[in-house]
Amino acid sequence: MIELFGMPFMQRALIAAVLSGLIAPAIGTFIVQRRMSLLGDGLGHVAIMGVGLAMLTGWAPLPVAAVVCIAGAVIVELLRQNGKASGDLGLAILFYGGLASGVLMAGMAGQGAGGLSSYLFGSLTSVSEQDILVIVALAVVILLFTIGLAPRLLAVTVDEAYAQVLGIRVRWLNLLIVVLAAVTVTVSMRTVGLLLVSALMVIPVSAAQQSFVGFYASFFGAMGIGVLAAIGGTVGSFYLDSATGATIVVTAIGLLGVSWLVGGKLRREDRFIPFIEDHGVHQHEPAEAHADPVHDPHRAEKLRIQHGDHIDYVHDGHRHAVHGDHYDEH
Repeated sequence: MIELFGMPFMQRALIAAVLSGLIAPAIGTFIVQRRMSLLGDGLGHVAIMGVGLAMLTGWAPLPVAAVVCIAGAVIVELLRQNGKASGDLGLAILFYGGLASGVLMAGMAGQGAGGLSSYLFGSLTSVSEQDILVIVALAVVILLFTIGLAPRLLAVTVDEAYAQVLGIRVRWLNLLIVVLAAVTVTVSMRTVGLLLVSALMVIPVSAAQQSFVGFYASFFGAMGIGVLAAIGGTVGSFYLDSATGATIVVTAIGLLGVSWLVGGKLRREDRFIPFIEDHGVHQHEPAEAHADPVHDPHRAEKLRIQHGDHIDYVHDGHRHAVHGDHYDEH
């Protein structure tokens, strides 16, 4: 294992994989909330067009693919916002137009479909030092936006109309989401490949939702699961002599399976407090004598309910609230 990490190409591969494992679930969280889980696939096909254009012109594939992918994402999002294309139609345009154009230009460049294989399925061992610099720079930008604007991005993806009422710039944040997704796709094309990057954007998010309660816990949990899948898949592919991108995705699916098995225990009811609105003055009766729920050493195991401006404790199927020197039955 020490020899593995001592190899320069594996060091570069692990850096690229870890960054992809961080940024893909980071933007994937908002893509999933927006119910556009296949957006990564569509953007991956547009990025293929960018790679084909780079082959045809002799330019560097990563920046060309990023520019083309961002342009395609912005065009489709603007069409969606203006009501000229539905989300499904936009994704179809991304899928077929990008894929066909990429293969066509790769063939014109004399590369053919075979020349696209390292970008379609990933090729971590071929990541250069220049690629690492670009990947690190783009990853930092993505993380700054997704973490710094997380509450606003979540509001936009959950309920656009309500977010607009709050004064949030919905139109610009929607554009930002698809742009960040496009950059994420192109950054990850060397790790998991353009055809599999969508899996790394969605599967860790699903696993985190099974295991954590609350937005931030799920958000950072998805990033952690993405990193575990990236490291495990990269190391596993070296010893199994398998495709790195496919191994990373299979590892992520394995972690999703584990989250299904243990998620119920991690999401115990006592880890969050439900809320019940207080509708005014109620008739309260003193509760029967029982152990003090506030100072009870086992109170962490009792279900607590936020009731208006106070907390009720569930005891023997009843809700009790502290009232002076006694407890009221709610």
